[in-house]
Amino acid sequence: MHSVTILGATGSIGVSTLDVISQHPEKYSIFALTGCRQLEKLAQQSVQHSAKFAVVTDELSAKKLSILIQELKGSTEVIFGKDALSEVARSNQVDIVMAAIVGAEGLLPTLSAVESGKKVLLANKESLVMAGSIFMAAVKQNGATLLPIDSEHNAIFQCLPQDYSDGDRSSIKKLILSASGGPFRTWDTAKIAMATPAQACAHPNWSMGNKISVDSASMMNKGLECIEAKWLFDTSMDRIDVLIHPQSIVHSLVQYVDGSVMAQLGNPDMRTPIAYGLAWPKRLPSGVADLNLSEIAQLSFEPPDIEKFPCLQIAYDAAKEGGDAPAILNAANEIAVEAFLDGRIGFTAIPKVVEKTLDSFDFYEPQSLAAVQDSDSRARAAARSLIKRLEF
Repeated sequence: MHSVTILGATGSIGVSTLDVISQHPEKYSIFALTGCRQLEKLAQQSVQHSAKFAVVTDELSAKKLSILIQELKGSTEVIFGKDALSEVARSNQVDIVMAAIVGAEGLLPTLSAVESGKKVLLANKESLVMAGSIFMAAVKQNGATLLPIDSEHNAIFQCLPQDYSDGDRSSIKKLILSASGGPFRTWDTAKIAMATPAQACAHPNWSMGNKISVDSASMMNKGLECIEAKWLFDTSMDRIDVLIHPQSIVHSLVQYVDGSVMAQLGNPDMRTPIAYGLAWPKRLPSGVADLNLSEIAQLSFEPPDIEKFPCLQIAYDAAKEGGDAPAILNAANEIAVEAFLDGRIGFTAIPKVVEKTLDSFDFYEPQSLAAVQDSDSRARAAARSLIKRLEF
């Protein structure tokens, strides 16, 4: 029996994780669930899965959640605050932590899980985008097991040779991350400029939260995933490619020096990589339907269009710049996406805000988490100022 904490239980990854766990009650139990705004959903999850703790961000939310749990006749203890998030991630009663909080808010509790040597299922790419060097050093120093849950990185992990973790990279030529292309793949530039938040959030294949859906539509999500891959697989950006694959059946590929290409295929359902992470190095049923290639009939591929989707190139450039550039990139993007979802800027203003924010900074290599957080804070302020003054 393995005890699990889910950071971000009410999001799509958290919901899928609970679904997989519910299929295997003899193997997994819930220690803690965390959430932010969806209190009724978190209350129902906490009672249904007999969570020992439920964590929210503030005292008022904690009081509301406690009442909801009592009405459902549950016994889950409610705690709140950033320290509480980190505590349920590092508790010695926890074996596995699913890190599924979206955005920079997920960094501290995920790092707490790593520093306590947990098995960490990483679905919070921002932890590596913001603080890749610090984060991976903590993984090594504390003997944590880090398993990628994003479908692309999980696919690459499954396709790599067994000796890859031992430092042998000689057989690998490229890591190829697949991308659906999002809802605007076939739109022209003029139409993309008029896109609404509802259209940007209507992903053709995956069920995701609004922020990640917008990132997918702009292809910033793929840029962030490339940076994540750099750290996860200890490689350089010039050995990471992106390939548009609209069907989302081939989740990513590894190209070998002998001409072989290994790919992981499956239906677009996050329960597959979640189940793989929970059971690794074994496998267990996830509830995902079998893949029927004869029904799909065709798999197509094309290169990404950088002119229509400049966020991908901006992310690549930030990664090559190094230092705190990726943290600034991520912070500016979060602020720009928030402004787009609120209707304050247009869709094509997102890359402009990010690029102008990056242009306003002199980059350096942060030596501590506090330094990373300082860069993040200054970038958010700069991006907000740009949006307010409409400098783009």
